[in-house]
Amino acid sequence: MESSHSQRSQYRPDEQNCLSTSCLHSPDHSLPLGNSFSQTPLHAKNSRSRRSQKRTVRLTVTGKKSTLRIAAGKNSQNRKVTDYYPIRRSSRKSKAELKCEEKKLLDDLITKGIEDGMEVQHIEGKGRAVFATQRFRKGQYVVEYHGDLLQITDAKKREAEYAQNPATGCYMYYFQYLCKTYCVDATKETKRMGRLINHSKNGNCQTKLHDINGVPHLILVASRDIEKGEELLYDYGDRSKASIAAHPWLKY
Repeated sequence: MESSHSQRSQYRPDEQNCLSTSCLHSPDHSLPLGNSFSQTPLHAKNSRSRRSQKRTVRLTVTGKKSTLRIAAGKNSQNRKVTDYYPIRRSSRKSKAELKCEEKKLLDDLITKGIEDGMEVQHIEGKGRAVFATQRFRKGQYVVEYHGDLLQITDAKKREAEYAQNPATGCYMYYFQYLCKTYCVDATKETKRMGRLINHSKNGNCQTKLHDINGVPHLILVASRDIEKGEELLYDYGDRSKASIAAHPWLKY
């Protein structure tokens, strides 16, 4: 922050402070030489003259000191803070740098297929389920819903094929990305755990799209803090009558 300073120089006239002295008159030749003069004696005149010279010198020196102070003040105005203190650069990272690092870390987790902090368990009467083996904070990445990324035309063809064999099941997730409809088909049996997370309208996870080099990835993040031992759940979002008739558990 810059601050402005103003200095007011004091004018001290040296020339006008001359002290007045008594003038010496030349002796009147009409008077006898033995008569005393009525004017100021010579020794008194010399004494006053010396005092006047001393005062004049003192005033002149004072004026020079004032000039030096003003010059020093002007020079101090031209100084910078860095002339007195070294520059300290902050080691903190900007928001853009932190966001870039966070994205790079998430990209690595997705592309490498890392699925830490969860395990598959079998529930009687329900089948397979995924449970947290660690604590997840709200908004934290949990897992990718991994499968084949298809466009709408190819996805509809596969869905028709799966419908001919009900035992096959269907693990297809449709979504919009950049004004286009895509589908992640995770029907094929793999070791990826994202496809096994069950449905709940009050789940603790939610879906989110993450772009890597222009390719959308469907991921699950924690919608609230998740404690160790909780089952991971999210809302499938299918409210059609046909789906609810075929899968009544979609109502809950």
